[in-house]
Amino acid sequence: MQRKTLVKGPERLTSGYLEVADGVDIYYEDIGEGQVIILVPGWTFTTKVFEHQFDYFSKNHRVISFDPRGHGRSTVTTSGNDYITQAADMAKLMAHLSVVRPILVGWSFGCLTTWQFIKDNGTDSVRGHVCIDLSPTPMTGVEDDWREGNISEIADMYQAIQTVKERRSFLVQFTEDVLIVQKVDSKIISWIVDQSLKSPAWVASNYLAAGMFSNYLEEAGKVDEAMPSLYVVADHWADTARKYLAKHAPNSRIESFGGHMMFWEYHKEFNKIFEDFIFKIENIN
Repeated sequence: MQRKTLVKGPERLTSGYLEVADGVDIYYEDIGEGQVIILVPGWTFTTKVFEHQFDYFSKNHRVISFDPRGHGRSTVTTSGNDYITQAADMAKLMAHLSVVRPILVGWSFGCLTTWQFIKDNGTDSVRGHVCIDLSPTPMTGVEDDWREGNISEIADMYQAIQTVKERRSFLVQFTEDVLIVQKVDSKIISWIVDQSLKSPAWVASNYLAAGMFSNYLEEAGKVDEAMPSLYVVADHWADTARKYLAKHAPNSRIESFGGHMMFWEYHKEFNKIFEDFIFKIENIN
């Protein structure tokens, strides 16, 4: 277990590694004091995507994120490349950092980790839940559902990530068409793509399959009933998401703007929404 403290603005950032299984270390970052916010990155991404949330919320809150196993600076391993294990790893990290009742924020497949954590530990273990742009049922056989796609579309995606060359091409297009709405500099695209490529193709494939075949509709319903719940969804499928959530999570707050990575591209708008969400949680009697 390694820990080091870095200067990050007015706060001090603690980063380190926690051994969650034999030979498997996960990298984490921990900054600030107060109500704990845990940010869970999506498929093959890292703590770096949350740079604007770290900068903003660590002034008044304790903000934690981590690179899941097989992602970024964490150990690449042949086992546990799924969201059930990822949630168990997060629970070990929380215990290590003495965290209780955090506000969980999942981005994309990171929502599967947060829902799985709640499935394992109960709704009382969490104070609030935010899902950024993911349906609790990523792949279904119902065309009108809020979902990632049909089986043919998911199969095409799976095939597109099997080699480095094809995967880079896929990720560039995915960044330009889905993640980011505005036209951005090629350096930004490379910064995003290079994060994802730190996960080998076979790790990325395992996580993709694990994510697409997940179903957390029951857990999403429990969250909706038991605690403050927020969904922030991309504009391109907002109507479908709102219709789906009106049925399955009627008590949850829904906001929509930008693309899949709106929390980074439009971070001021996202942070304002999230800040209001936190304020209401902290003022619940």
